[in-house]
Amino acid sequence: MKTFSLYIHIPFCERKCYYCDFTSFAKNDEVIDEYVININKEISLYKERLCDYKLETIFIGGGTPSSIEPVYIEKILENVYDTFDVQYLNEITIEANPGTLNSKKVKSYKNIGINRVSLGLQTLNNSMLKSIGRIHTANDFIESFFMLRNEGFANINVDLMLGLPGQKQDDLKATLNEIIRLNLEHISLYSLIIEEGTLINKWYKKGLLYLPDEDLERHMYHDSIRFLKEYGYEHYEISNFAKPGYECKHNLTYWKIKPYLGIGLNSHSNLAGKRFWNHSKFADYNNRLKNNLLPIEGEEIIDKNMEIAEFCIMGLRLINGINKLEYKNRFGEDIKYRYDKIINKHVHNGLIKEDYNHIRLTSKGLDLSNMVEVDFMP
Repeated sequence: MKTFSLYIHIPFCERKCYYCDFTSFAKNDEVIDEYVININKEISLYKERLCDYKLETIFIGGGTPSSIEPVYIEKILENVYDTFDVQYLNEITIEANPGTLNSKKVKSYKNIGINRVSLGLQTLNNSMLKSIGRIHTANDFIESFFMLRNEGFANINVDLMLGLPGQKQDDLKATLNEIIRLNLEHISLYSLIIEEGTLINKWYKKGLLYLPDEDLERHMYHDSIRFLKEYGYEHYEISNFAKPGYECKHNLTYWKIKPYLGIGLNSHSNLAGKRFWNHSKFADYNNRLKNNLLPIEGEEIIDKNMEIAEFCIMGLRLINGINKLEYKNRFGEDIKYRYDKIINKHVHNGLIKEDYNHIRLTSKGLDLSNMVEVDFMP
């Protein structure tokens, strides 16, 4: 049975955060109308291409999908249900920012079949939220959380950040303590990355920001791992923690290099041995779809060497690591045939460990994963 996952990009926000370099724009009702029409055209154009695939997961990301009216989300998902074989569909996630939800939206999401919500919190420290351009407060998050719970959402993720301006270990621990008290099912804990072209990058270069040094940031990371494990969260991927059975199935599609289709502006796909990506400008994206053409800007063939490398690199992101049997079944060779010297090198330097079934990063390797990953490239 051939399966795939679906990503749908909603590029609209109330306001762009200071650290964000994603494809996102301020809301405009006229632009939203046209964009959703074209999203649905793009979905429909894949009907024949994917007629023998079963859809397993959907992730509606952005941008801030919860910033637009829920009728748009309803129209998109209704079209997805009509277009693809959804008998095995088991997870539908929508990203939402605190302060953008209301009872109308939450009820709509529940009624249309969404069963997982990812809340972009970052921190419960209001001054830090302001320093990175978030438009919500800690109280907005609490209100949004209980709004979702009261509507029956039993699978909620929260996004948190490490290395925020002025952040100390106690700040992060205070946020984690509150998250533990609320008993969320999933926690994503990412490091702040200073991206070119962002306001954060501009201020950092001018010396206007104090950021935690690397040692403190790594200490916060490992302390968080220990803390979350104590409260029953499984650390299953470098930046992700879940209660048993609540791992993000959609993201596991990416980490295990399984087929996925990206719909919308600047979305990326991996299907049938090809990687391809959509136009990143509204004009190009919309014009292609007005002419009933897929809005693909470029593509590349994924040969066996690249597929193997990506399988290993993404596999190392998982705390269980690379499954040797899965590797052999998928590629018809023992992993040692190709990577024996590299494995031995990083076992010797303490970055990976190997047992009968798996090759995985050590605690030290989690901090230096880039040094390992580069050696697995073809």
